[in-house]
Order: sequence, then structure tokens, then C-alpha cells
Amino acid sequence: MHDDGRWDHAMGLALDEARAALLTGDVPVGAVVVGPDGVVLGRGHNAREATGDPTAHAEVLALREAAAAVGEWRLAGTTLVVTLEPCAMCAGAILLARVPRLVLGAWEPKSGATGSAWDLVRDRRMNHVVEVRGGVREAECAALLTDFFAGHRGTDR
Repeated sequence: MHDDGRWDHAMGLALDEARAALLTGDVPVGAVVVGPDGVVLGRGHNAREATGDPTAHAEVLALREAAAAVGEWRLAGTTLVVTLEPCAMCAGAILLARVPRLVLGAWEPKSGATGSAWDLVRDRRMNHVVEVRGGVREAECAALLTDFFAGHRGTDR
């Protein structure tokens, strides 16, 4: 479970970010980094189509903004809240930023790297382990993606 709604508001902010990705034709994934005091330190949404940057995933952009806000790359005490389970690249970024907690909306059974296809963030061989809480506002997060991909079926993407 997910702390009786503790992360619902932050997930709402991440969903707002995900909807912003739709404006550029990007896959609607959004993320926010929340500090230990509950203040949002970074926000991001997928921007690969908008920027032509293959690393412009919501999580990476939110982590970059949070690191700039705190003035260092170590994001100790923070929580990354994201609408879709992170991929391997983003799971690696979470580990490297030393984020202690990940809260996610929808699981990604095909390419999720935080519990589904792989579990990189809880691999004991790593020098940092992340607490993962999944399923926060899962139906909303999944519906946003399902609707997006239903509109793109049969296209070249």
C-alpha cells in the first residue's frame, strides 16, 4: 500500500507534468522530486520528441532540476514520484543520485526496471538501495498512457 494517500498530491503534480508531455507528442510520463520537507525540488515530463534528446525522460529531467535546486548531485532525503515505472536508464539515474525512495503510479511489465522486468534499484549488489512504493493513483496513470497509445496505434512510433 502507499501510506494511506500520503503521496496522492505529489502524484497529482506528476500527472500534471505527464499531461504537459502530450503537447509535444511525447509519451505522457511525468515526475516530481520532493524534498524531505515536502517541497517540490524538481519537475519533469518526457521531452524526447520535443528536444530530440534520447535521455529526456521525465525522471532524468526532474532529477537534474532537483540537483540544481539543492546545489549538488546527491539527493539524499528526497522522493522521486513518477507516473510510470522507470526504465533501466532512469533506474540507474535514481541510484546514482542517491534517491532513497521511489513512488510510482503504473507498473511497466515490459521494460520496468524497479520491480517488473528488472529490479535494479533494490539489487543488493549496488552501492545504494531504493525503497519502492507502487500503485499510487495507478488507474489514472495507466489510463493516460493507454489513451495516448490507443491514438498512436498503426503509426510509425
